[in-house]
Amino acid sequence: MDIKSLLDQPHKLPSVPSVTQKLIASFSDEDVAFKQIAEQISADPALSAKLLRLANSAYFHLSRTIGTVEDALHMLGFVMVRNLVLGNGMAAAFRNTKGMDLQQFWRYNLYAASAARWVAGKAGENADLTFTVGLMSGIGQLQMHVVLPREVLMLDKSMHVLDAGRAALEQETLGFHNVDVAAELAQLWNFPQPIVYAMRCVVDPLSAKEYSEAAACVHLGNWAARNAILQTSKEQMQASYPLAVAQRLEMGWDRITEEMPPLSELCAGLEEMLS
Repeated sequence: MDIKSLLDQPHKLPSVPSVTQKLIASFSDEDVAFKQIAEQISADPALSAKLLRLANSAYFHLSRTIGTVEDALHMLGFVMVRNLVLGNGMAAAFRNTKGMDLQQFWRYNLYAASAARWVAGKAGENADLTFTVGLMSGIGQLQMHVVLPREVLMLDKSMHVLDAGRAALEQETLGFHNVDVAAELAQLWNFPQPIVYAMRCVVDPLSAKEYSEAAACVHLGNWAARNAILQTSKEQMQASYPLAVAQRLEMGWDRITEEMPPLSELCAGLEEMLS
């Protein structure tokens, strides 16, 4: 099966919640109003409750209670709320995916996105766009488990789904890899082209026709998330450090290990949005 056939099965494509679809559309609407988005989120009681719990969590040390979705939007920032709602929508769309540890998978994606956002901030890159790329670039793995369960199960037996060599194994076996699938899904859902292009470049950002710093940040974020989730040793972390990409970002080994906060701290409170 080629990648086009993988996505040309409407009955096996994830059903994206309405509010998520509207937020994807808002990427291209520079005049989108806070009140309009707040009303769309407020129409989903479970989503609103998650967002308000996050806004009122101890992580933000607020002296007042956030009581409305609109207040939460102002406090957290529209783009971050949009990213978290997108993640929540993707988690809901793939909630019944078989053959994967979904809790681990979404924690990894959130860690990767948050680490990439931190690196982007240090590099002077668009941190919010980078977070979106990091959060979305793993969803192809879910689609592959839905459409190609037997083929992917064989891959899972050979190599952990989060292993650094997984994309190469998928490419060799299937002719495409999970990040290709994620980018195609993003294209299908009308994500902005800069996000789609960055997603296409994540696996090997230095070989891309046009360098994407967001892709490089996510590549490094994936490395950090992988080590945190799989609890690798410091020696293994250093041996697997993507040095060429890190050098392009001016993110040497000492800098990332000494300056980057623990990923659990960078993600404090956010994980509930994807549960």
